[in-house]
Amino acid sequence: MQFSELGLSEKVLRAVETSGYTTPTPIQAQAIPCVLAGRDVLGIAQTGTGKTAAFTLPMLCRLEQGRARARVPRTLILEPTRELAAQVEESFNKYGSQHKLNVALLIGGVSFADQEVKIMRGADVLIATPGRLLDFFERGKLLLSGIEILVIDEADRMLDMGFIPDIEKICKLVPFTRQTLFFSATMPPEITRLTEQFLHNPTRIEVARAATTASTITQQLVASHGGGDKRETLRRLLRAADGLKNAIVFCNRKRDVAIVYKSLEKHGFPVGALHGDMDQSARMASLDAFKNGAVDILVCSDVAARGLDIPDVSHVFNFDVPTHSEDYVHRIGRTGRAGRSGHAYTIVTEDDSKYVSQIQDLIKEQIEWVGPRFGELAPAEHIGRDRDRAAERPRRGSRGDRTERGPRRERSHGGEEPVRQGRQQAPRANHEAPRADSEAPRAIHAEPRTKDAPVRMKDAPARVRDEAPRRRNAGRQADDDAPVIGMGDHVPSFLLRPVRLKSVKTAE
Repeated sequence: MQFSELGLSEKVLRAVETSGYTTPTPIQAQAIPCVLAGRDVLGIAQTGTGKTAAFTLPMLCRLEQGRARARVPRTLILEPTRELAAQVEESFNKYGSQHKLNVALLIGGVSFADQEVKIMRGADVLIATPGRLLDFFERGKLLLSGIEILVIDEADRMLDMGFIPDIEKICKLVPFTRQTLFFSATMPPEITRLTEQFLHNPTRIEVARAATTASTITQQLVASHGGGDKRETLRRLLRAADGLKNAIVFCNRKRDVAIVYKSLEKHGFPVGALHGDMDQSARMASLDAFKNGAVDILVCSDVAARGLDIPDVSHVFNFDVPTHSEDYVHRIGRTGRAGRSGHAYTIVTEDDSKYVSQIQDLIKEQIEWVGPRFGELAPAEHIGRDRDRAAERPRRGSRGDRTERGPRRERSHGGEEPVRQGRQQAPRANHEAPRADSEAPRAIHAEPRTKDAPVRMKDAPARVRDEAPRRRNAGRQADDDAPVIGMGDHVPSFLLRPVRLKSVKTAE
């Protein structure tokens, strides 16, 4: 079947031909005629099978007649992430080169004023993330009463990111007579309930079993220890991978993205990073650098696991096994797209066996192990050495003895002198002989205080003057048998301040 047989308009066919496509994918061949007929569509297909073009091309045909009004867009496309929304905008600009349509993008991390200008000008196509869309609506800057077509893309990712309540709210704001297109790679029960609530007699198009991986992807598991040994395993795989052109490395946490990025950069790999805490300009710059070949390796979180269309990714490395088995399908779907071959490696530690079993149960196949298994791995000697060092190193602010780390050095007027263990300090410039700690303070406080001879701080020896304010947090000497007089070593400094007594005249 050719695109010319699907009923697309001449303008759209010229744009498709200019892009170099002639044969539609299965999801496109089945979805496009239904969308052109005005039917609701529930599309389920593997990631990388062309779902974006399946709703973009017929929408362009539907929008050739009519114009948008200010603040009232004609069509709405909801995407879970900013990158995916920006990618859909690129698709409209590419396939809509023969049309004069206004496309507006509402995503976070971008100037609110610039987006408002596009909305006020009138948008034929509005592409948005749920949070920013509701923000515009609640401010009165946007009306959803003119929506003709509603597209909910990557619905299972919407569920993972907690957008389902927002989706339900948006579906109630758009007209009841709209056409709804619903696309997802997996169909968990929550998504099924959502489709039953907001789709009206939809045409179900399922070109492959839900949660399956493409047959063009070679999947392999690699056993490894954790910590630094895991990063060494990743570097070894990157160096030894056959035909590696570029690669995406997935981590479960944003903190691990930064650690792996710095590790690869330190070892000379051309690498970029992408995660949700980066501002939008940095995220787009990093993604563009990877697409343009400026960097060959992109370390990212699951923000790049859904829907990003980078056609020629040769390898995917799961530095962490995903805790949700559906994420595995989306991650490795970044490679082996459009019929190309791809390779997916997953680094597994002994703690990840449960998640690996869940993934294999989901995709209904066993993933091949390569290299030594856990019982055959060499002991992670450097990891044990790091743990020993961490155990020996006292915590910051501890009161323990410092002799294990050697004498601490303190700068003085005559250069650097070691500070001796405990409270024994080097003699000061006045050459006073240091007294024993258990005697000096007690001898002073043991003297009775009289009105004529109050204890003054200036009369105390220099060593006691210096240590008195710090004595509250200082360590104790192991002299438990000595009697404690008064407050012992812990005399508040305000009690040591000089006191002036008023003279009292007696009557004769």
